[in-house]
Amino acid sequence: MASQDTERNEIERLDREYTLGTWTRQRDFDPTEIVDTEGPRIVTADGDSILDFSSQYVCTSLGYDADRIADAVDEQIREVPYVNPGWSTEPRARLSEKLAEITPGSLKKTFYSTSGTEANEVAMKMARAYTGKHKILSRYRSYHGATAASLSASGDPRRVAQGPEIQPEVPGMVKGPDPYAYGSSLDPEQSLEYIDEMLELEGDTVAGVLVEPLVGSNGVLTPPDDYLPRLQEIAHDHGALLICDEVMTGFGRTGEWFASGLYDAEPDIITMAKGLTGSYQPLAATTVSEEIAEHFEDNLLNQGHTFAGHPVACAAGAAAIETYEEEGLLENAREMGAYLKSELESLAERHPSVGERRGIGLHQGLELTRSEEKRVPFEERSDKVSGRTTVLDEVGAHALDNDVYFYTSVNTIVVTPPLTITEDDVDEAVAALDEALEISDAAMEE
Repeated sequence: MASQDTERNEIERLDREYTLGTWTRQRDFDPTEIVDTEGPRIVTADGDSILDFSSQYVCTSLGYDADRIADAVDEQIREVPYVNPGWSTEPRARLSEKLAEITPGSLKKTFYSTSGTEANEVAMKMARAYTGKHKILSRYRSYHGATAASLSASGDPRRVAQGPEIQPEVPGMVKGPDPYAYGSSLDPEQSLEYIDEMLELEGDTVAGVLVEPLVGSNGVLTPPDDYLPRLQEIAHDHGALLICDEVMTGFGRTGEWFASGLYDAEPDIITMAKGLTGSYQPLAATTVSEEIAEHFEDNLLNQGHTFAGHPVACAAGAAAIETYEEEGLLENAREMGAYLKSELESLAERHPSVGERRGIGLHQGLELTRSEEKRVPFEERSDKVSGRTTVLDEVGAHALDNDVYFYTSVNTIVVTPPLTITEDDVDEAVAALDEALEISDAAMEE
């Protein structure tokens, strides 16, 4: 960002005075007004045009010029803006059919909600109802949402920060290790063996194993190619379902419709949001296998809410999928992902503070370190909720001063641009990051 004016304009002042900010102490809530968008950029009230290289919270996957979605939303609002979920609308029917087509394996029927956290809550409830068991096994470096069960299933520091005095954890949540060789005492193979043993020792009480195929905000953790199929086999051996949280990795981000398809796995339940509409409308989905759907033909699906399958949101979802297809954005994610990966690896070679590059396609991350030899992190997990300004914050702020936005989280720079980007966009972002990483290089231990 070219300048940082300490004086708030009227909109920023009103927002600060009357709005509660998310995931922050309110004294630190100081939002900058965005007045326009163009391509992969956001424009501030001061006129700064910022290249968004994290797709905000890994959600604006189509950038900001998806006219097909805008037209579909406008048309649907004028025709049928809303009916309750007991009625049928064309957008919901068409979108459900399309999701059955593009999701992996035998996934067929979809329940709609408005956010990824709700989609995961639905998945857990359905797994419990289908199996008759009550526990959910998830992993320590994970994020599945902010509501009671979803946050309880998360391994994110925000779960710990809530504290039992604020929101007690939902019972039945069990945590296992991640495939994270960089920062764990277990290698990926050992982590699978550990989960296998956990499921055995839990004694046939686990309904589902809930995982992000590629972990997002907790470090862009990328498993070996055989990890997810083997995890599915282990889950099934113990009578548990595999639930894949693809809220971040869905809709082409890895170069495939879903990351589980990239790994040749067939989850029993898949959850999605964010890229489902490119964030033009709030919409999430929980899609289940034909076998699970059949179970609820004669058993109560005890789940519902006012905006389930909202026709305007579903119209946006259907138009988003058309956009991905007709503009060849999965292919672009593969091509630009390969180019971005190469450029990030060059950055890692030039900057000793980059400990590891991880990711696939346009789901990339750089983990920073204080020490090349010991790989000591700059940011501890607790810093995510501490309010302390970290070296990662400084790196991100410096890139923003040069008009490129990167989301930073738990010692990782998250590099997840819209699927519409070009080589020129990658070059601009990498140049800003190249300069910003001098800050972390200088902060390394001697």
